[in-house]
Order: sequence, then C-alpha cells, then structure tokens
Amino acid sequence: MTALFENQKQTWAQELYTLLLDMNTAVQEAKEKGLNCLDPAEVADWKAQYEALLKEGYLANPPDPPPADAPPKSGRRKQSTARNLLDRLSQRQDAVLRFLEDFSVPFTNNQAERDIRMVKVQQKISGGFRSLPGAHAFFRIRGYLSTLRKQGAHLLTALELALAGYPVSPTF
Repeated sequence: MTALFENQKQTWAQELYTLLLDMNTAVQEAKEKGLNCLDPAEVADWKAQYEALLKEGYLANPPDPPPADAPPKSGRRKQSTARNLLDRLSQRQDAVLRFLEDFSVPFTNNQAERDIRMVKVQQKISGGFRSLPGAHAFFRIRGYLSTLRKQGAHLLTALELALAGYPVSPTF
C-alpha cells in the first residue's frame, strides 16, 4: 500500500493503510480497557469503511481492456499490482480483519517472521546444517527460547537453569 501511494500516487492505498492502523489502535485501546471484543456496531462501521476504500481502489484501477489485435488467450489476464492487491484484500477480507473480532489474532505477522529469520541467517552463513541431529538441536533450542521470550522470561537465566538441569517449563 505504501508503494502504491508513494510511487503511483494512489490515495486510496494511503487511506486504507491509515484505516488499518486506526483499527489496530481501537483494538489496543479496547484491550487496555479490559474488553475482549469490540462492539459489533463498531466492527460493522470499520468493515464498511474498509469496503468503501476497496471500492475506491477498484474505481481507480479498472481492469485493462483486452488488446484489440491480439488473439484471445486462455487463462487469467495479467493485472496491475494495485489490482492484484485489491483482489487479495477483497477476497481475504475476513482473514485481514480477523483481529477486529478475535483479539487473540495479532495485527501483523512480524513475530512469525522473526521466528524464522535466524534459520534463514543460519542457512545463508553456513549453507545449512552439518547433520540432521544438529538441525534438530538447533530448532529445539530456538523453539524453547522463542516460547520463553513470548512469555516474558529472562532468557539468560532460563538457559543457565536449563544447563544446570532445572529447565524452565513454558506455560500453556
């Protein structure tokens, strides 16, 4: 959305980006108040604004007309990146906006990306793992530390305890 606004001056993309951030702020404020969901009328209003901006985006990015002199081809026609993004945001609206109705769903997938980043760095630096047991050990340690980090545990203390034979058990 940022690229569409900055490079192609599509204002609907900037407005949609701002709307999503405002939705996230509303969810965070509701969580701080101790609520476990937003008012259904408020959710309906957010969704209506979202759909209106998608409609604006579709109006700004109509499908390209088929070439007049070319023979018809089978399959889908090529679309602009803006149109592809609009299609994804429209078809997957329930998944995109799930954080509005289910507070256990995070606004972004940044944590999932962070969890796999170290694996990719390990592959880039070493070219992979020397053995399957080594890979299993690496993933077991990374998973253990990632879980403890998400639960707010002090990692160095947890590692010291684990090496001393008293591993910290993550809570479920």
